Amino acid sequence: MELHPYQDSWPEDDPHANFKAEVAQYSQTDPLPTLENLSRATGIPVPCLARYILVKYAVSGAEALLTMTPIVLRQMEQHVEKAEAAGTDTARLEAYEALRQMIGWLKLGAE
Repeated sequence: MELHPYQDSWPEDDPHANFKAEVAQYSQTDPLPTLENLSRATGIPVPCLARYILVKYAVSGAEALLTMTPIVLRQMEQHVEKAEAAGTDTARLEAYEALRQMIGWLKLGAE
């Protein structure tokens, strides 16, 4: 399996801009050395670990809906806190958009 970093550009009003930016950021790091070390330590083949991680991520939206894990709640709170600290309508609209996108992601996991 070849894992390539995601590099792209997108319009400012792209409904998936936050997700694309995060994918671009996180995909710059090669995950294979970590998976190879974990494979050596556990005896689980790298492709099986990769599949586990992908499935775990794919169902995390549904899990978050059930448990509202602290990281999801913390991220949502940070958007609101940042907007309130700025105290502007623009900042509040940006927070609303970020929350809207997060809720959309959570809904995908429940469908």
